[in-house]
Amino acid sequence: MKEKILITVKTYPNFSNKYKELVCTAGFKEDGSWIRLYPIPFRRLDYNNQYEKWQWIEIDVVKNEKDHRIESFRPVDIEKSFTLLEKVGTENKWEQRKKFALKDVYTNMESLIESSKGGLSLATFKPKEITDFIWEKISEKDYKKKEQKLKADESQLSFFPPKEVFSNVKPIPYKFSYKFTSEDGKERTLMIEDWELGSLYWNCLKQANQDEETACQKVKDKYFTEFINKKDLYFFLGTTQKHHNISKNPFIIIGTFYPPKITQMSFEF
Repeated sequence: MKEKILITVKTYPNFSNKYKELVCTAGFKEDGSWIRLYPIPFRRLDYNNQYEKWQWIEIDVVKNEKDHRIESFRPVDIEKSFTLLEKVGTENKWEQRKKFALKDVYTNMESLIESSKGGLSLATFKPKEITDFIWEKISEKDYKKKEQKLKADESQLSFFPPKEVFSNVKPIPYKFSYKFTSEDGKERTLMIEDWELGSLYWNCLKQANQDEETACQKVKDKYFTEFINKKDLYFFLGTTQKHHNISKNPFIIIGTFYPPKITQMSFEF
């Protein structure tokens, strides 16, 4: 079936033995409901099919029979099924984007986890308070595993033109996470797997002359300090197929939505 989808999520590429590089893509259908497209070896797509975030696409999809999550579909033909359409901008304080992103917002993490037991696996979430943004270096063993998968197929990859952020994708050596509370009163820590964060890390590392600690702090400056002070921050959450209905909390942060804060004007009489 053909679907028109507003792309709002592109996770940082992960590496698989079968597809080498996979990007989990998600967005909203015209009725405002979520849909996930997977698997998509994004950088192998023809350049004319490389969609951007906040762009409408038209695509032939079928239910992903290997994924029980209700929003999970797969392209019928990865190379031929995409039609790129118009982009949705940030005019009027992100008004058009808000119509989709904020149509259905969860504020209680416990309630969202309960909903996942019925198959729900994608949601917009508004934390009550964001208490910290942290990073943790992944083990050298895990990093080398990811790196070896990439190198094994490096010669066959179809890379972006130079103007793109990733001329050569590498595994990120850190896990970045938000600490936050929701209406259920519990503090939680969720990992972020977002293309934008990965891009920011590598740019900050370059600016910091390869000083990883400084680069991580610069990422925090944006995702914590700037977002909290200047933005109205929401999370796009998604479950992992491996942990859905198994983990106590199967969700991770697969994207962020950060329209500018609307400040109330005060008047004196």
